[in-house]
Amino acid sequence: RAVLAAAVLLVSVFITLTMSPRLGLDLQGGTRMVLQAEDSATVEANRETTDRTLEVLRQRIDSLGVAEPVLTRSGEDRIIVELPDVQDPRQAAAVIGRTAQLSFHAVQGATPPGTEPESKPESETGSGRLTLPDEQGTQLDLGPARLSGAGVKDATASFEAQQAAGWTVKLDFHKDAGKDWTRLTGEAACHPAGDERRRVAIVLDEKVISSPQVDPSVGCQAGLPSGGTQITGSFTAKEARDLALLIKGGALPVPVEIVEQRTVGPTLGAAAIDASAQAALIGAAATALFITFVYRLFGALAAVALAAYGVISYAALVGLGVTLTLPGLAGFVLAIGMAVDANVLVFERAREECQDRPTRSLR
Repeated sequence: RAVLAAAVLLVSVFITLTMSPRLGLDLQGGTRMVLQAEDSATVEANRETTDRTLEVLRQRIDSLGVAEPVLTRSGEDRIIVELPDVQDPRQAAAVIGRTAQLSFHAVQGATPPGTEPESKPESETGSGRLTLPDEQGTQLDLGPARLSGAGVKDATASFEAQQAAGWTVKLDFHKDAGKDWTRLTGEAACHPAGDERRRVAIVLDEKVISSPQVDPSVGCQAGLPSGGTQITGSFTAKEARDLALLIKGGALPVPVEIVEQRTVGPTLGAAAIDASAQAALIGAAATALFITFVYRLFGALAAVALAAYGVISYAALVGLGVTLTLPGLAGFVLAIGMAVDANVLVFERAREECQDRPTRSLR
């Protein structure tokens, strides 16, 4: 037993000295957001859709490079997001909160800026068609979505210096989606160069981000290669990377709204850690001195046991990857206090037994 206890203690000391604890936001600093899932026109925000939304958000946050983020569902339709070491929450909020519904449409007509668009019959407006402004403000009459973001296998941001296109987003399609892309561009190529119907609109969250014309070299019904394409749009490096991240992470099943956002600075976190460590050391030292003074040898042994208990418990928390927060540290100190209390009860009972022994009859 002594050998086993010594081995456990040595392993605990090794873990304590070599592994860093996983700290919560109140200790490490970072950003905490509470997201509310909302019903869309076709999907209800329930437990299942909220769980799927959480997984999409997890992929987006992983792409941001945030170390050890924490995402949990709260209730039926709320998601709690904790991002350690993220002190500027604007980028995270912009990436996390966007629905990112990507779609590709054929352009069926255009209305120049300042001109009232022709009214469409109800049979057309209800058939999935859209009228949205392009990058120059021209109202584009778009057909139903022919391809969605679900068909995109990968998206990467790159700088095209040779073609003077600046920052672009390259898309790689899945096999079936690639065929749809070839058909879409092949149909657009049947219209003469300069015709608005030769354009293909790429729409993100009901906003046209790019609407290029199919190159004149592409023949009617031939279409562009099905492997992929690229989105151009005078992007900055950050905008291109964020767009690639959103497309690769996938669209949210339901829209989300940020209902709470809180940032904890690293200075507050460092101060909290220092204060907690000092309080723990002072409390442990005072407790050890008190029980040693009152109970002598037994108190000294209890102080040693108390130190061993603290090291083993802390090593277990670190080894299991438990996130340490201020309330968690308070619970840890409380557990050590309960261990001290148990020793005090045992010692007091032993003292009573020793005091009562001389008065007992030998019978």
